[in-house]
Amino acid sequence: QVQLAESGGGSVQAGESLRLSCAASEYLYNRCMGWFRQAPGKEREAVASIYTGTGNRYYSDSVKGRFTISLNNGKNTLYLQMNSLKPEDTAMYYCAAGKLRPVGGSWCLARDEYNSWGQGTQVTVSS
Repeated sequence: QVQLAESGGGSVQAGESLRLSCAASEYLYNRCMGWFRQAPGKEREAVASIYTGTGNRYYSDSVKGRFTISLNNGKNTLYLQMNSLKPEDTAMYYCAAGKLRPVGGSWCLARDEYNSWGQGTQVTVSS
C-alpha cells in the first residue's frame, strides 16, 4: 500500500493562503488522488481530487474558485493551494490515494474510492 505524508498545515488569518503538500512513496498512475478534511464532530469530506491519468480535477462546491489541486510531473507529490481561507476551512486535512482505474470521474470525490490515507495536517483559520 502506498505511504502518504502531508505537510504545510498551520495557523493563518482569514483571507490568507496556505499550500499543502503530500509526498507519496511511489509513482501513482491512473488513479484518483485527493484531499479530504475533517473538522471536530463532523464527517470527513472531500475537498479536491485529481485523476493522475489525465490531470482532470474535481472540487467540492465549498472550495471551488479558492483552492487548486495539482500534481508534480513525477506524479508522486500532490499539492493543495488554498487561497482566501475562511474560518470554516479549519480542519485536519488528509491526503489520499485511490484505486487503479482506467478513467477518472466524479467518483474521485467519493471517500470510498480511496484505500490509502496520510496522517493528516492541521489547518486553522482565525477570523
